[in-house]
Amino acid sequence: MGIRKNTIKIKTALISLSDKSNLRPLLNLLKKYKIKIISSGGTYKKIKSMGFKCLEVSKFTNSKELLDGRVKTLHPKIHSGILNVRQNKKHQKEMKINNYENIDLVIINFYPFEKVLLSNSGHKNIIENIDIGGPTMVRAAAKNYNDVVILSNTKQYEDLTIELNKNKGSTNLKFREKLAEEAFMETAYYESKIFNYFNQKSENLFPIKNIFSGKLVEKTRYGENPHQKAAIYSQNNKQEIIQISGKQLSYNNYNDLYSALSISKTLPKNNGVAIIKHANPCGVSINPNKIKSFKEALESDPISAYGGIISCNFKLNIGLAKEINKIFFEVIVANGFDKKSVKLLKKKKNLRLIDSSKVEKNFKFNFINKFNSILVQDPDTQYFSKKDFKIVSKLKPTNKTLNKLIFAFNICRSVKSNAIVITKDYKTIGIGSGQPSRLDSCKIAIDKMKKFQKISDSDEILAASDAFFPFVDGIEKLVQAGISAVIQPSGSKNDKKIIKFANQTNTILVFSKTRHFNH
Repeated sequence: MGIRKNTIKIKTALISLSDKSNLRPLLNLLKKYKIKIISSGGTYKKIKSMGFKCLEVSKFTNSKELLDGRVKTLHPKIHSGILNVRQNKKHQKEMKINNYENIDLVIINFYPFEKVLLSNSGHKNIIENIDIGGPTMVRAAAKNYNDVVILSNTKQYEDLTIELNKNKGSTNLKFREKLAEEAFMETAYYESKIFNYFNQKSENLFPIKNIFSGKLVEKTRYGENPHQKAAIYSQNNKQEIIQISGKQLSYNNYNDLYSALSISKTLPKNNGVAIIKHANPCGVSINPNKIKSFKEALESDPISAYGGIISCNFKLNIGLAKEINKIFFEVIVANGFDKKSVKLLKKKKNLRLIDSSKVEKNFKFNFINKFNSILVQDPDTQYFSKKDFKIVSKLKPTNKTLNKLIFAFNICRSVKSNAIVITKDYKTIGIGSGQPSRLDSCKIAIDKMKKFQKISDSDEILAASDAFFPFVDGIEKLVQAGISAVIQPSGSKNDKKIIKFANQTNTILVFSKTRHFNH
């Protein structure tokens, strides 16, 4: 097969690398096709130490490196060699006058800014790892992809090998254009991380222009539905969620998983269980007895829990694994698993086991992308304390009751609005979610409680609402069902009527200073 149209022969390559992995096979490829190599600094030394011929940049440009290596490749001879249009007569005349030569292949990866950033290095070291020459050359080569090949990450070495072997040392235009796209992706991502670093330092939450970037974790099998395509990206390049076993996570699995973590990460360590279905909690419990904690969460709504996700904010042991194994769940998320529990649970091929022990709840934004616009807000991750609430009823709660109300309110903010959560001790016993009418959410929560719970007159039953009751009918419905204390945000024009009703019925009423819609 002959050389295709739109092909260019590679004669000279410029290499400058921070990540020098997989370098030998690349150098062997360039040697095979008699491609001249120009390089600088540590890359030049590495290539020479491996026994390959290489011309140092300073000798190529006849100009020494300056400013402790900050200025190496920022030279007209290099950038003219990359940027000149081979079919442009004026360009070629200037190249000849200045005795410049073409550079046909540019192989670059950048200073490890993101890696240094994640290592919590000092500000000075972070700044020194902002690459200037590398991105400049990559952008130049990508702009002139009609005549130049640009490799901007090590994974492309194999692609170049296939392309050169197929075309006898040449590349075609389609290949170069694809590499140019990937090159601009690399430079844009790199610059975004630098911007975000400075933006975070300035604490300018909503700059005039914003950049949201991430690295592909994986493409999911499909989106929310089989006809939709989907993928997941990581914004901090840390492997926080580790899959231990089971088939690939779906888009819906990820969505439920993050909803589960948003609850379990706010619960006291080592004794919290949350069960999630369609991004809504079916049941939540905190109990020092881990098996009891699971059973209490399950009993909140055992029908909805079927096929859901369990999140435990502790290391899962074999005892609890045996209990969970009796029921069908899609995913189990925990702060680690002991060996016996993994051995047992991985027998179910459709059950995914996820280690979330490295997950940090420190994300900066929540995003909603609709109709070419992005809604951005900081996350609702407030940790509640007693000072965040005001007791407004004549009947006052004990400290124990107030703590239980705060537990209910914390769970309530993770339920889709309008949300009502009914609790007993530190477990949910009825959850009403996602209704346009708050009264309907009350009815659903009460119905769940009556369906799945055995309630006695001596039980202290509490309720939480994610927003204020606009009318008395909602709290009235709860009190009629046996609720003795309610926690809710204030702000309704009917707050006084709500307080009056609470006092008339000897109901404890606690107001929150903040509302917690969740859509």
